[in-house]
Amino acid sequence: MGDITELIDAGNAGGGVDNAALFGAAYDELKKLARARLARSGPMTLLDSTALVNEIWLRLSGKQTLQVDTRRRFFAYAAQVMRAVIVDQLRERHAERRGGGARNVTLDTALGDGITGDDEALQVHEALESLAQLEPRLAQVVEMRYFGGMTELEIGEALGLTDRTVRRDWEKARLLLASMLA
Repeated sequence: MGDITELIDAGNAGGGVDNAALFGAAYDELKKLARARLARSGPMTLLDSTALVNEIWLRLSGKQTLQVDTRRRFFAYAAQVMRAVIVDQLRERHAERRGGGARNVTLDTALGDGITGDDEALQVHEALESLAQLEPRLAQVVEMRYFGGMTELEIGEALGLTDRTVRRDWEKARLLLASMLA
């Protein structure tokens, strides 16, 4: 199917990246990313890695072409879509239970720790929406790291920032989110 970078470069020269070809080339990497996210998350969703990647495809296929200029930006966008899929699935499950027994859970922001429950993921999502209104870049950093499992270097490449700036943004975002979740 071709290399991801080659597809993006060719698509940008011709007016947009073909979603089907890009998704086919990125499928294995997206599946690894989904597997890692779900492994750290425990039993938070009923999705498996294949179902999560397929949901990402369904959302991407609604667009004729995708406007991304680098490989990292594509995976950053995929992390956003992954977050939306997970949150939508949790909301649906939470609605079925009608919120019974909801409790406050603090955000554990250590790298490698995952989402421990449905309520925490939904609370983080709501706090992240509030953060995005105040500091959009901080919200992107949290989204890529918490939901996308990206490293500081990968986030820096995707956003055009240094890893030191990403670290500072991460620390600031953690403090703001902790106060929002308290």
